[in-house]
Amino acid sequence: MSSMLEFDEAAARSMEAMYMTPDVVGQRARVIDMLCPRPGEHILDVGVGPGLLAHDLARMVGEAGRLVGLDPAPAMLKMARTRLAAMPYAECVEGDAGNLAFADASFHAVVSTQVYEYVAALPKALSELHRVLKPGGRVLILDTDWRSIVWHSSDAKRMERVLAVWDDHLSNPHLPATLGAALRRAGFSVTRVEIVPMLSPHWQPVSYAAGIMRSIRGFVAANCERHGLAAEEVQAWYDDQLRLAERGEFFFSLNRYAFVATR
Repeated sequence: MSSMLEFDEAAARSMEAMYMTPDVVGQRARVIDMLCPRPGEHILDVGVGPGLLAHDLARMVGEAGRLVGLDPAPAMLKMARTRLAAMPYAECVEGDAGNLAFADASFHAVVSTQVYEYVAALPKALSELHRVLKPGGRVLILDTDWRSIVWHSSDAKRMERVLAVWDDHLSNPHLPATLGAALRRAGFSVTRVEIVPMLSPHWQPVSYAAGIMRSIRGFVAANCERHGLAAEEVQAWYDDQLRLAERGEFFFSLNRYAFVATR
């Protein structure tokens, strides 16, 4: 059972900062390239977050198009709406991936990054995606498989225990392994699958690795007791990473997987 992350204003600001790091900016460029938005298209961003991807997509579809961002978190919606305020053809609405409150065949394309791994009722959510896409429309879903992580630690067993608790923040921490088949069962044709790595071969304080390390410490410290992990162990894990960084021994690599499919 996933405990999920709470996206209040502080968490939204933290996520925005992480999404503006060079490696995540590079991921966003890859997503845009694979989605290939065109002027005049109607695009839905499921899980709009702070609105960085939505802003880029809105500029690309232009005034003849439409960009809709969807998110369940008011703090994220506030941030995204502020970012999109100068674009009258872009809007953000509250809602979740499992129940898309849009008419059938409303969008030429749907994009979603780091969302469906949180969705418990995946078949229903993918059915909703299929419904709101126009015939021939395309979807791009990018999610992480946390089994792909390579993260150096002075205590490998402690790292395993910390990451086991971290898995609890997702409904499916290994979604990419089954996502292609799930998309096909929902009626999609999968046309492209690519790895989008988050790689930090050395410590960089402005990076996805540094940001996610702080997120993991906060979540695991708040949820460790039911796994028999002491809060002191969580802090020791975090301190170890900082010491490795000081010695030039930090290494982090994690794969995200982008699936492009058509209706």
